[in-house]
Amino acid sequence: MSFLAAALDRVKPSATIAVTDKARALKAAGRNVIGLGAGEPDFDTPANIKLAAIHAIEAGKTKYTAVDGIPELKEAIIAKFQRENGVVYKPNQIIVGTGGKQVLYNALMATINPGDEVIIPAPYWVSYPEMVALAGGEPVPVVCTAATGFKLGAEALERAITPKTKWVILCSPSNPTGAAYTRAELKALTDVLVRHPHVWVMTDDMYEHLVYDDFQFTTVAQVEPGLYDRTLTVNGVSKAYCMTGWRIGYAGGPAHLIKAMSTIQSQSTSNPCSIAQWASVEALNGPQDFIPANNKVFKERRDLVVSMLNQANGIECPRPEGAFYVYPSCAGTIGKKAPSGNVIANDEQFVTELLETEGVAVVQGSAFGLGPAFRISYATKTSDLEDACKRIQRFCGNLR
Repeated sequence: MSFLAAALDRVKPSATIAVTDKARALKAAGRNVIGLGAGEPDFDTPANIKLAAIHAIEAGKTKYTAVDGIPELKEAIIAKFQRENGVVYKPNQIIVGTGGKQVLYNALMATINPGDEVIIPAPYWVSYPEMVALAGGEPVPVVCTAATGFKLGAEALERAITPKTKWVILCSPSNPTGAAYTRAELKALTDVLVRHPHVWVMTDDMYEHLVYDDFQFTTVAQVEPGLYDRTLTVNGVSKAYCMTGWRIGYAGGPAHLIKAMSTIQSQSTSNPCSIAQWASVEALNGPQDFIPANNKVFKERRDLVVSMLNQANGIECPRPEGAFYVYPSCAGTIGKKAPSGNVIANDEQFVTELLETEGVAVVQGSAFGLGPAFRISYATKTSDLEDACKRIQRFCGNLR
């Protein structure tokens, strides 16, 4: 009998973390590796945010805080939701966690019973189905291909709903595809959900500010106020504010759900880092002008990567609306022989051969629920992206 919990049999390690670790190990061994696996902006945290953290340390704000966040940060989050999304919350409807991942995990742990189903559009962030499984639920992936813009449609959602459905998880703009739902597309989904009062919506808006080409972001509770009482709106400071290591995520939702999530958090990690919370107050309340400046660079990188990948043999790369990922198909390379002599049978083998041959680390699409494809994060310096794309072009050109 294994000493480890049986629940671990239901969970796979994070593929995105695995490829980042492998790239790091190869670099340490002296290989020239370009890592495009991590979803982390290469821009530094803005100076005013770092200064707020320093001031918090100097003022002795280094003690335990309320489990679900300091009042000042809750007020900043409430102001953000009202200012940017037109959604009104009270302090008892807000929770702050150690990153968006903890907030999502708390919500699932607080609500999932054995056999409960959670609808997850695929491609999906690798952690969604694993967290559902850890909570004892059943992830229900709904495949959304490039033909549908990698987005869930109303008819597909309707077909996936059963009496056991508890949640549907939406991520817009998406990790891993960068696809973002328009207001009309969200309204079509919310029209379905209004007819199914037992289904709640978990909307992961972490990439809200990272949208391009005049795309207008909206969120579920904003589009359909009738779903306000069964929507958990999750966000954080990691991506747009270049604060991945600060580990602050937050959510707004019904007070009884937030209370249950706080109970889970109180018996696991307790409060998020006090210093990071004070820095996040400044992030949300302070100047926002660096966001469009960063987005201009991200858009240029997106356009560069899409153009160069579409010039690689066997690769087709859609142009995403947001985030900092592209999700190209490598279907045209399957069955071909790599320089190593190995025949590429699937996307996992494609990314392995690419890493071994050219030193470019990407993540296989099968880890996100839809292959053959791979995910590239273009949140890295432009010169590295250009070099990486040239290597991918060379690799694909040498397939036989």
